[in-house]
Amino acid sequence: MRFTRMMTTASVALMLLGGLAQAETVGPQGETATPSKTVKVDDDKVSMLKEGNYRAALLWHDQSDFVNAVTAGATDEFNRLGIEVVATTSAGFDAAKQRSDIETALAKKPNIILSLPLDPVTSAAAFKEAKAEGVKLVFLSNLPQDYQHPTDYAAIVTDDLFQMGKQAADALAKGMGGKGTVGWIFHDANYYVTNQRDNAFKTTIENDYPDIEIVAEQGISDPARAEDIANAMLLKNPDLGGIYVTWAGPAEGVLAALRANGNKTTKVVTLDLSEPVALDMVKGGNVTAIVADEAYELGRAMAAAGARALAGEETPPFVVAPAVTVTPDNVEAGWKQSLHREAPDSVKNAGK
Repeated sequence: MRFTRMMTTASVALMLLGGLAQAETVGPQGETATPSKTVKVDDDKVSMLKEGNYRAALLWHDQSDFVNAVTAGATDEFNRLGIEVVATTSAGFDAAKQRSDIETALAKKPNIILSLPLDPVTSAAAFKEAKAEGVKLVFLSNLPQDYQHPTDYAAIVTDDLFQMGKQAADALAKGMGGKGTVGWIFHDANYYVTNQRDNAFKTTIENDYPDIEIVAEQGISDPARAEDIANAMLLKNPDLGGIYVTWAGPAEGVLAALRANGNKTTKVVTLDLSEPVALDMVKGGNVTAIVADEAYELGRAMAAAGARALAGEETPPFVVAPAVTVTPDNVEAGWKQSLHREAPDSVKNAGK
């Protein structure tokens, strides 16, 4: 469940450009997002880095396919630059464990730490010693309280959250033929990742698709309630043309409700890759598309930002990786693009 990457203060900025509502993901203090593809280590710095015998630690918040892909992207970039990864940990969403992981990693003298801070206040204290020792810090999505760029950290790297929500809206609209009614199941909690993606979906539908109306809205905090929520939506709106679900876990509950109702027409779109949801999609079920981030690219960009800091080059403070819309037509390529590994055999073989 990707929503557990926790909240940060970054937000989506809505600006009026040419009379049209234009939205984009911006940083914690309104920083313009920099595309991750521009964050690279120049060739003339590679030799210097390789000669430096530098070390890196990857101190993650949890373990998942997403984290594995971020780790792979970071590790490959560090290997290219001759930087040794001396520690890889998972805090299991425990801020105290994360602080312990930092202390343990510092004993191995890393020059770079990549991490997702679990709590702004706790993390500010937890990373204080690393900062004092001159370790280059690169954060995934979140920022410790009162940390300033570039003195305290090299960069924040995260998804292009608005694009994830927008692409979900575009995909659902396409699946519905550009018209009809929609149910919006959003994450009912204060989490940066899901809040921004959810609101971007709604903004795009309302601004770009005049023949599509959101007629049902319901927040969800417990994924186990998704089936009940979907049943209630369908009871009040039996002709519902589409449903947006905040991430793939609850989307499985929505699919269960649709199957129980014998509903084969309501289209579903959700965010983040999931084998059960992808199976429904490739088998021609209700799911019309899944939107994911390029997790491997997140890791690569984080490693590059840390290496650039060692080389004395400043990286913009807020960096975003692209989103990818996965459909039955590109499911294998999309899986590789997002997670940098093959799609599950069940998904690859289902449409054959």
